[in-house]
Parts: sequence; structure tokens; C-alpha cells
Amino acid sequence: MQFQLSEEQLMIQKAARDFAQNECLPGVIERDEKQQFPKEQILKLAELGFMGMMTAPEYGGAGMDTISYVLAMEEISKVDASVSVCMSVNNSLVCWGLEKYGNEEQKQQYLVPLAQGCKNGELYIGAFLLSEPEAGSDATSQHTMAEDKGDHYIINGTKNWITNGGTASVYLVMAQTDPSKGSKGIDTFIIEKNTNGVTVGPKENKLGIRGSDTHSIMFQDVKVPKENRIGNDGFGFSFAMKTLAGGRIGIAAQALGIASGAYERSVEYAFGKEIAQHQAIQFKLADMATRIEAARLLCLRAAWEKDNGDDYTLSSSMAKVFASETAMWVTTEAVQIHGGYGYVKEYHVERLMRDAKITQIYEGTSEVQRIVIGRGILK
Repeated sequence: MQFQLSEEQLMIQKAARDFAQNECLPGVIERDEKQQFPKEQILKLAELGFMGMMTAPEYGGAGMDTISYVLAMEEISKVDASVSVCMSVNNSLVCWGLEKYGNEEQKQQYLVPLAQGCKNGELYIGAFLLSEPEAGSDATSQHTMAEDKGDHYIINGTKNWITNGGTASVYLVMAQTDPSKGSKGIDTFIIEKNTNGVTVGPKENKLGIRGSDTHSIMFQDVKVPKENRIGNDGFGFSFAMKTLAGGRIGIAAQALGIASGAYERSVEYAFGKEIAQHQAIQFKLADMATRIEAARLLCLRAAWEKDNGDDYTLSSSMAKVFASETAMWVTTEAVQIHGGYGYVKEYHVERLMRDAKITQIYEGTSEVQRIVIGRGILK
């Protein structure tokens, strides 16, 4: 593993940093307060090629490596995690899953515009529908049912906590086709949002990442053509697990960015005040910097393993656990360093602290990731 970034990776990192400062920072507090979806920012990300960063150019993507994706995610998350989570879902879960496991017709019809982030000049992004009211992110406990009708399926059920739920044009939906087979009776389907029987629930009023749109999605007798199933019958559980492993790298990078943003604001604030002379503050900054650097190395290792075709299940879980807990710890310390100002919105760190919490929850909670890590160790 090379510890020095290539010229191309450095250029991507700078482009992401400039975008975050010039396009995401203005209005970020207002978008958070109003729960306003960052449509303008996402469309500009699409113009940069950042909505399909790892997708091959032949399918409308930028053909970048996972390390570049991690670098971009960190820089954007420093400023606005609501933007970065939309970018993460479209890249890590939707585009990657379709490119890796979809057939050629599915790629041409859906992956190309998803990787470009737009279609006919309009926003075109995807969502990953796994979580359910009864089961959370447990892919083995799907209550959404898909009944095989020969040349099509009829789908009924509810998915919740769906990022991009209201703005996505395409859903990747996990559903149970044969309950007697357990996890081997689950399939993944491509469903367009405007399909008859699809209903988008109200936007969730969240603690953090308030700009991103999170909804419940209901399916009532939704007819889905057989050709919209991804992979062979019964592949849905494997699809979810393999795709989520890559998704954890994106969320780890998001957590890293949130922590880095809070740290940078804390350094700027402390060294503009006399508190920087206090050893107690210096100790906090030292610990923040050390934990962030450790989280960064874990993220880059997972990305490097993915790029090299290695099994990155364990490394992505480690990165996700450590980076998310680092984000929560660092942002809390950042509020403490700012004192009363840390509790005020205009200093940004209270928002970063609220945004940090979700990184411990989605793409599998920290507890779930520890189970994955423990099983990997015992193997």
C-alpha cells in the first residue's frame, strides 16, 4: 500500500475540497434548519462526475478508484454530510451494485443515467431499499413480499429509513420470494419510483443530515417485470451483503469527514483565542488529530483492498466502526472546545455533532459491525 497519493488523486481531493467550500458551505445552515434537499449541489456534483465516481466510463461513470472516492467523500462531508450521504448511496450502493451484478440491459437502461446523475437535464439518482419497520437492516428478515406470477412479480410491503427516498428515480428493492428458503429466498428488484402502487411517505424529521431526504416507501400490488430482477433467483441476500460492504467504506469516509471538519474548526477557533495556550485544549486537539489519522488509514486500507480485488469485508467494518465512533467523540469535543459558541448554529460544530450520530447507525450499527468483525476474527 502506497502512503503517497497520486497526482490524479490529489487533483480529485482538491476538486472536492473546492466544491465543498464554494458550493456546499453557502447556505448549509439554512438547508439544515429547513430540511432542504441539496438538489442544486447534487446536480453540480453530477457535472463533476462525482455521482458515478467508480463506475466505468462505458456506463456513464468517471472510472475512478475507491481511494479517490474516499478522498472526495471526506472533503464534502467536512462541510455538508447531507450532500455526501446522497452521493454515497448513489455511488456505493446503487451504481456499484448495478455495475457489478446487473445484466447489460439493466446497465444500459438504468446504470448509465444513474452514474451521470441526470437524465434529460433532470436529477436522476437511486436509492437502496433494505431496511424495514420490523427488521431494521437485517437482510434475513424481509417482510416485503414478491409473488412470482410467471413473467412478472407482484410486490407488497414497506421499507423505511430510505435515503434519497423522495428524490430517487430508481429503487433497488430487497424482497422475500420464498419464505421457506430463508435468506436464499430473497431477491433484489429494480423498481422505478413512478410505477403504479409505489407510495412515498412523509419526509422524516431527523436529528442530523436533515438536508437529505429520508422516507418510508410503500408497495401495494406493484407489478415488476421479471427482467428487473438482479441476478439469479435467490441472489438478493448475497447482493445486499456484498453491496453493503462497499457502502460501509463510503459511510466510514463520511464519518471521517465529519470528524475532520469539526477538528479543523476547533483548531481555527482555539488558535484565535487564548485557550490555545492551555495544555488541556492542546491535549484535546492532539487526541482528535490522532484518532482522525487512525480512522483515515483504516478507510484508505479498506478502499485499497477493494481496488485490489481483495476481501474487504473485515476492513470496511473496522473502518466504519472506528471512524463513526471517532466522529461522535471528536464532534463532542469540538463543541466543548468552543464552549458556549459550540452550542450556536453559526459555528457549525453543533450540526456536525448531530450529523455524526447517524454514522454509528446506518449501513449497519456499530454493534452489527462488531459482530461482523468478531466472526471474521474467529474464521
